[in-house]
Amino acid sequence: MMQQYLRIKASHPDALLFYRMGDFYELFYDDALAAAKILGITVTQRGQSAGSPVVMAGVPVVSAENYLVKLIQAGQSVAVCEQVGDPATSKGPVERKVVRVITAGTLHEQGLLPEKDSAWLAAIAPSEQAIAWLDVSTGSIHFCPYTAQTQPSCAAWLEAMLQALQPAELLLAESAVMKNEAVQDLLKVTLRRRPDWEFDAGQGEAMLKERLGVASLAGFELAGDKASQEALSCMAALIQYAELSLGQPLRYLQAPRRQSNHQTLEIDAVARRTLEITTPLFSEAQAQAPTLLSVMDRCQTTPGSRQLRQWLTNPLLDNHALVARQEAVTWLAEQHETTKAVCAFLRSTSDLARLSSRLALKQSRPRELMAIAQSCQALQPIAQRLLPSTSLLDTLATPLDQPVLMAAAEELLRRLVDEPPALARDGGVFREGFDSLLDELRGLRQNSDQFLLELEAREKAATGIPTLKVGFNAVHGYFIEVSAGQVTKASSHYQRRQTLKNAERFITPELKAFEEKALSAQERALARERELYDELLEWLQPTMRPLQAAAEALAQIDVFQSLASFVTNDHWQMPALSTDAEIEILDGRHPILATGLTDYTPNSIRMNTAQRLFVITGPNMGGKSTFMRQTALLVILARIGAPLPARQARIGGIDRIFTRIGAADDLAGGRSTFMVEMTEAAVILNRAGPKSLVLMDEIGRGTSTSDGLALAWAIAEELAKTNACLCLFATHYFELTALANERPEVINLHVSAVEHNDQLVFLHQIQPGPASKSFGLQVAQLAGLSADVIQNAVAAQAMFQPHGLVRTLAAKEEHNTPTSGGKTTALRKVAASQASHDQEKDSGAPQLGLFQ
Repeated sequence: MMQQYLRIKASHPDALLFYRMGDFYELFYDDALAAAKILGITVTQRGQSAGSPVVMAGVPVVSAENYLVKLIQAGQSVAVCEQVGDPATSKGPVERKVVRVITAGTLHEQGLLPEKDSAWLAAIAPSEQAIAWLDVSTGSIHFCPYTAQTQPSCAAWLEAMLQALQPAELLLAESAVMKNEAVQDLLKVTLRRRPDWEFDAGQGEAMLKERLGVASLAGFELAGDKASQEALSCMAALIQYAELSLGQPLRYLQAPRRQSNHQTLEIDAVARRTLEITTPLFSEAQAQAPTLLSVMDRCQTTPGSRQLRQWLTNPLLDNHALVARQEAVTWLAEQHETTKAVCAFLRSTSDLARLSSRLALKQSRPRELMAIAQSCQALQPIAQRLLPSTSLLDTLATPLDQPVLMAAAEELLRRLVDEPPALARDGGVFREGFDSLLDELRGLRQNSDQFLLELEAREKAATGIPTLKVGFNAVHGYFIEVSAGQVTKASSHYQRRQTLKNAERFITPELKAFEEKALSAQERALARERELYDELLEWLQPTMRPLQAAAEALAQIDVFQSLASFVTNDHWQMPALSTDAEIEILDGRHPILATGLTDYTPNSIRMNTAQRLFVITGPNMGGKSTFMRQTALLVILARIGAPLPARQARIGGIDRIFTRIGAADDLAGGRSTFMVEMTEAAVILNRAGPKSLVLMDEIGRGTSTSDGLALAWAIAEELAKTNACLCLFATHYFELTALANERPEVINLHVSAVEHNDQLVFLHQIQPGPASKSFGLQVAQLAGLSADVIQNAVAAQAMFQPHGLVRTLAAKEEHNTPTSGGKTTALRKVAASQASHDQEKDSGAPQLGLFQ
């Protein structure tokens, strides 16, 4: 047996081998030690092989999925080796073979997959000029070539793609220059190096044509150009790796879809994290902290939740597509009763996208087939309620009203019992009356109970033993049991079968003949059910493509009804869309906070090329960061076709969102808080364009006041003058408000707060003009600092007035300390403009209003 194990293990050196032995999967040697460390199971030693003890550990087959989840999460791959031979006819070890290699990116088993997220398998071309990704659980495959015209660098583009995608497993060519450490520093992913020959564009083209049943790939934007060849090389690696894992072809592979950089709003990695689109900012709060996805997800189905996630992480720039989505959402919001009925039918559907894939693999379980049948029953009623509506909803209703799916549902309900067993091998899958041979075999098994009762009664009468009983166990089969005190009364034709402590068990020729017949009938009935089940899976194969189309339509309809509920229940409004560099929001609210707070203070903003950089001042906890995040999140929602929590809005063609919010160091990377801050600022200055939205929060605070102010001034001026982007720039450097005197596109805003009875009251209102003071001491008092500390701070503050610490430092540096030209220039500007700024503030000079 160990020779067989070692031979199989040699073919899968990088995977843990689950070697089937009866009711357990056993692991040996290093595999056992590695699995035991992850799973916390016991390691034992049994016998010897080649003179060394056999180290082993095992997990029960019935609970294997629970252990597999832990191993996959730990980055392991698992080769599942099953018994495929017949123990009764095998000479030596039963024949075994690996039937499945389970990895993080090739999951399709329901118990291993996250319900509301996709486990993407991604591949990067050896040249790093293209990326493709595949969802093995649904057959959905996508690709994106690098386009130099729309991206500053290939490395930046690839980083953004990986951050947006967050694949579960990533394939790289062995010759790829990209370092494993660089990728794993970027995101948590299982990384696999594959031979270069697997990244063959010609092979990718041939495999796609064969699996899709087409003669040309031109209809999928895959021609003979270089970009297409790069993409095909990625898809070749994906398909080969997935099929090696599954042990069979990807018959359910869907048509590849091209994602272009100029079609989606780019959200950089830092912005994705700080805006909390899909994941809370702080990992310890992941279980309960709300995100944009969790708040917006009112979907009735898990495919709908996955679709919403894809939309939020890939907002669109195409206004025509967005208007079609808006029309669908608006129609569903207006047709309230129809939408309620659609929701009820949606709740009765299962995950058809994943069920159709398991059907294509011929691995569907009986309950999954019943789920397909019940889901198909809901499709036509949904379609009928959506026709006629909007052009997009009409299009989505078409794949739901397909005769082939209705016929499949009827046939499944005709064949299957109302409550099928978990596994086909358990039997009891098919209804009585469906198959005459199966009914006959079941009858022999079921009539055995009556025969045994009659036999027991006859033997009691013949022997005069009232306690005699006829029974069965799996080891010895049928028997007649007589207590030890009555054994002398046993009939002479009884043949001893088993001796117990207080009884003897016998068999008779009649009972032996019945046993052979009954057990044979049971085995034959199970064999007949397996045959019928295989025939059913084969019969259902033509429904796979219609099921995929219906699943995709259902997911989008589910997202639309989810978005419509915000119009109906929360009175959100559809924004107007444009292609210009503009953002206009009247009485907007933060989408994550607005749904949970009844007293949320709305705020407005108007940004365009004439007023594009807003310097926001005011106290900590006043709402500066919340307002900034709110603006970005509303742009994202508008760009998926969603309504907004605002009285009115107009959102332009924002093509990128960048953020520099919060303070955090990078200990592992050897970067201080200030270094992280400057690195993120550098990325923004290098990449932001006229249609980018930039959020900068308290830049420059991680160093000395003079350095911080100088950098903040220079960065703000660069964003306004050179990048010419739309920017919200929050700061505690009040000297920065003087920038509005020098540049007409710079506008001052502040968050309001008042002192009442020696208490600071936050009004959370965004108002024109700079703040009158920082209120830093009052916030410190609210935080619990002692009265002595506060009094000392007040005294220290007096030393720096009336002209402020920064002006003093600027003068000192100008006259006494040689400095770099950039910092001195910035500080001179601040000092020179301070007096005029103070006069303007004191005289109540008007500031440009938000909608003036």
